[in-house]
Amino acid sequence: MQIIEKTRTTKETEISLKFNLRGQGKHNIEMPANFFCHMLREFCAHGKFDIELSAKSIDNDMHHLVEDVAIVLGQAFKESLEDKRGINRYADIFIPMDDALCQCAVDISGRSYCVCKFDLKDERTSDFETVLLVHFYNTFVQNAGITLHIRQIEGFDTHHIIEASFKAFARALKIACAIDANNADELPSTKGIL
Repeated sequence: MQIIEKTRTTKETEISLKFNLRGQGKHNIEMPANFFCHMLREFCAHGKFDIELSAKSIDNDMHHLVEDVAIVLGQAFKESLEDKRGINRYADIFIPMDDALCQCAVDISGRSYCVCKFDLKDERTSDFETVLLVHFYNTFVQNAGITLHIRQIEGFDTHHIIEASFKAFARALKIACAIDANNADELPSTKGIL
């Protein structure tokens, strides 16, 4: 079990993270953003990632808080994969949640590319600005070095759409990071590098 520890301190936020890629979905999250906390708990539960996170907002701007959490989480994810030997690399999944249906496909490629397609009718859900959803995914991808395609297929309830996307993202990452027992010593790339 490898626990990655990351910190980020700026004039805007103070972030402290402990991350275990191959955990049990345990979480201890302290942050002044209720809905985002809820999404991160779903991320832990469905990806079986263990997270201890303390995130403080210095400037009281949720944009900076979400961004900086995504930065340290993406960095920890990347570091956890080490040389990526034996991983499945690819995964895709559909996740329904009542009216909402989201699709997520990932490639643990070493290349950062993000395509997000959502049609969110509300500017906020609870204490979360919905524009931050795409910003979270983009920032995570840039720091994790992965390719992500994630989209809303159905749905009208903003909360359900966002939650389905986080669950899909977590489950796709879990599958892509899992070790392929038949190829545990191989790098899943014809280039010889990821």
